[in-house]
Amino acid sequence: MMAIYAHARAFMAAHGNPNQWGPTNWPPEALIRRDIEQGHSYVCVNDGGQVIGTFFFICGPNIEPTYRQIEDGAWLDEGPYGVVHRIAADGSENGIGAFCLNWAYEQCHHLRIDTHGDNRVMRNLLAKLGFVHCGTIYVEEDDYPRLAYEKSERTK
Repeated sequence: MMAIYAHARAFMAAHGNPNQWGPTNWPPEALIRRDIEQGHSYVCVNDGGQVIGTFFFICGPNIEPTYRQIEDGAWLDEGPYGVVHRIAADGSENGIGAFCLNWAYEQCHHLRIDTHGDNRVMRNLLAKLGFVHCGTIYVEEDDYPRLAYEKSERTK
């Protein structure tokens, strides 16, 4: 999985987003191990059985502390929601990000996600999948603001 994250960091840097994960070598292996132990780490496997993508997913009421305060906007739906973080692919196939986000959405029909403003690839994917930009949040890893997005069947 760490090789997938290394590929994702290189991909982001090559596509104009060197600051989201690059300077801190995010995510750290200890965090990924904790995600796995807590049952919140998921993988995307191709037809040959190889892991080609990975992401963090959790669902419940008010589960993401950094989402409690949002600036320059507001969340669309205050009900329980799912969160996707640390989504990454190895680059071997197209559509891995969409597959993972669609799977997560099907689990709870209400997702929140954030991304760095320079992450045009993710921002385009979120728009394509029907996520709405809701405002700005801040994370503990660095001082860069994150664009916050949400998708909920209750707000359609």
